[in-house]
Amino acid sequence: MEEQSNKIDLSIIMPALNEEADIAGAIKHSLEAFSKYDLNGEIVVVNDGSTDATAEIVENLATRDLKPRVRMIHHKTPQGLGAAFRDGLREARGEVVAFMPGDDENDPGEIMRYFGMLKQVDMVVPFVYNKEVRPKVRNFISTVFRMIINLTFGVNFNYTNGTVLYRREILADFPNRSNGFFFQTENVVRAVWSGYLFAEVPYRLAVRKGGESKAISLRSLSQVVQNYLSLVREIYLSPGSKAARKPAPGTISDLRRRETLQIGLGEPGKYSRE
Repeated sequence: MEEQSNKIDLSIIMPALNEEADIAGAIKHSLEAFSKYDLNGEIVVVNDGSTDATAEIVENLATRDLKPRVRMIHHKTPQGLGAAFRDGLREARGEVVAFMPGDDENDPGEIMRYFGMLKQVDMVVPFVYNKEVRPKVRNFISTVFRMIINLTFGVNFNYTNGTVLYRREILADFPNRSNGFFFQTENVVRAVWSGYLFAEVPYRLAVRKGGESKAISLRSLSQVVQNYLSLVREIYLSPGSKAARKPAPGTISDLRRRETLQIGLGEPGKYSRE
């Protein structure tokens, strides 16, 4: 029983760069969502080289949390969202992980409400349904980006940069390489090309209360282009890249595909995930 009680259901990896205006709200809302959806969760804040009071605020909240469920790791200088997620993943202890930005724009409960779907799939991918809360320019860029990704990789996502729920196994199968904003797209495209099953779900964004979005800048767009070209080379130009990919043994996708094969052979499905 002790091992079961110590099991972490969900690790929220929360990169934060100069988010002193919003980080407390992002942590508070994540902790409230853990309780609302009865999840044993943790928050791994990655202080990505902040020069404001972000680190002090997180340390104070971590000290006050009685469980405790808040931890923090530090980058001396900004490394980017992808690098922060990758480093946070190494520290995470949950069976499921999700990215949650420290700007408090995302309601953690919007993705945690779908946690139970991971009994059927290995990845839950949200798409924003209240796009009007974002500037029109950002929505236009997101639409163009989504069209390019779908056409290039033969997928049909509504959105690829949200707070995706991943089972740890699928990220261990292909650790992300992008240091910037492209890391989520890289993860979900690789997962689909590896045969992992996923579900898309609607997701509501909140209105940003303070700080500035770092998603749209010449530097970040340039980095996205470079990461996109690297993924194209990996998937289409690496010898046998697609043929060599398949779901890791024991994952939901692996078990369901094995069950499908058994049904195709005229035998009843016998596989289940303990």
